[in-house]
Amino acid sequence: MNEGIGKLKKYQKKFDHSYAFGIYPTLDLLKGRSESVIKVLLRKDSERFDGVKEIVDLCKQRDIPLEYNDRLIGKIAFKENTYAVGVFRKYSSELVVNENHIVLVEPRNMGNVGTIIRSMVGFEFKNLAIVGSGVDVFSPKVISSTMGNLFKINFEYFSSIGEYVERFGNHNRYSFVLGGNRSISEVEFKEPVSLIFGNESKGLSPNDEKVGESVYIPHSKELESLNLSVAVSLAMWEFRK
Repeated sequence: MNEGIGKLKKYQKKFDHSYAFGIYPTLDLLKGRSESVIKVLLRKDSERFDGVKEIVDLCKQRDIPLEYNDRLIGKIAFKENTYAVGVFRKYSSELVVNENHIVLVEPRNMGNVGTIIRSMVGFEFKNLAIVGSGVDVFSPKVISSTMGNLFKINFEYFSSIGEYVERFGNHNRYSFVLGGNRSISEVEFKEPVSLIFGNESKGLSPNDEKVGESVYIPHSKELESLNLSVAVSLAMWEFRK
């Protein structure tokens, strides 16, 4: 089952595998993507923590190799207090047609993307499109900031917003920009929606902005712009309301 990964090392984007660090992210991996799990690593003193017995039971039920190895965890983890690691093969997924989508154009900040994915699950959005050169969603730092919720959504990369629109032309698209034509409180969202956001520094380009109805989120003039993860969360909340 370990075939093809060789000796485990600190994560690099070029790897065909990645890591879920922590007890509950590892549990979410086992529950959501068990077919991709290569092995699970535990620290020798981990069984005193809640959730570890469930990890052990799931590994037994699904015939997933389990190894107690403090040294290896210390070698690959980026935090000292890591008691469980799920090692998994990277996988592909596709967005579901006629379900609601979040669309991020060239997102750069791993923490923002992780927080967005976590909020998506909270607001029952299960499809994330990443357009252009964006963050690596398989980075353990992204997975950690999602608190394991990456394994509960579908995500897909697109080379351009045009490629996305060609695939999902039936979606009602809403582009969030500072100078939007309508306040979010005035918009009557129609499903399925695509809520589209630019990256943290530039926002959406004028061309990308035109692919949907332009919307702004009102805020104090003392603030230049909202944090991306905050803006996406507010948009999902307003949509659900």
